[in-house]
Amino acid sequence: MPPIPYCGTPPFPGELLTRFNLDPVLIGVLLALAVGHRALVRDPRMRTHAFVGWAIAAIALLSPLCALSVSLFSARVAQHMILVLIAAPIIALALPISIPRRGAQWLWSATGLFFVALWFWHMPRPYDATFTSTPLYWLMHITLFGSSILLWRELLHHATEHTTTALVAGLLTSTQMCLLGAMLSLAGHPLFDAHVLTAPSWGLTPLQDQQLGGIIMWVPGILLFLWAMLRSLLRLFGMLERANAA
Repeated sequence: MPPIPYCGTPPFPGELLTRFNLDPVLIGVLLALAVGHRALVRDPRMRTHAFVGWAIAAIALLSPLCALSVSLFSARVAQHMILVLIAAPIIALALPISIPRRGAQWLWSATGLFFVALWFWHMPRPYDATFTSTPLYWLMHITLFGSSILLWRELLHHATEHTTTALVAGLLTSTQMCLLGAMLSLAGHPLFDAHVLTAPSWGLTPLQDQQLGGIIMWVPGILLFLWAMLRSLLRLFGMLERANAA
C-alpha cells in the first residue's frame, strides 16, 4: 500500500470544504512564529503586517488547499505562490533590520537560494517524492518559503546604494520564475506522475492541470517583482530629491 501524503488522500469535489488541515504541531509552530515575530517589532503598523503575513501562510497550509494540492498540480503551485508571492513579502516587510548596511552578497545569496529551491522542487522526481515522504514535503515548504522570505527581505530593505543590484536581482528572479512557468505551460506531456490519476476527478487532464499551474507561476511572478523593482526606484528617486533639496 503506497504511503498517504501529508495532506491526506486525494479529495473529491464534494468533500473538499471538509478537508482542513488540523495538524496541532503545524498550528502551534505557526502561532509561535507569529507571536515571536510580533514581539520583535515595535512599530504597530509592522506588527499588523507580521500578523497578516503569518495568517496568509496559515491559510495556505491549513485550508482545504492543502488537500486539493494532493489532487492537482495547479493547486500545489497556487499554494506555493501564496506563500512565496503574498505571505513572504508581507512577513519580510515587517522583519526588523539588524544590519542596515548589508553587502550585495546577501542579496545575491538570497537570490541564488530561492532559484535553487524553486527549480529543484518543481522538477518531476523531487516533486513526486514529496507525496511519499512527509519530511521531504516539509523540506520543500521550508526551503521554498524560507528562501523567499530572505529574498524579499533583501529586495525590500536593501541599502540605497545597492538599488541597481536589487533591480537586477529582482529582474533575474522574475525572469527565472516566468521561464519555469512557461516550460511547465508549454510542455507537450504531463511531467508529474503524482497527479495523473487525480486531476481527471476535477475535470482536468493531467496536461491541462500542469499548464494551469505553469500560468499561475508565470503571471503573478512578473507583476509582484515588477512592483518590488518600482519600489526600489521610488526609494532612490526620493533620496536624490532630498539630496538636491538639502
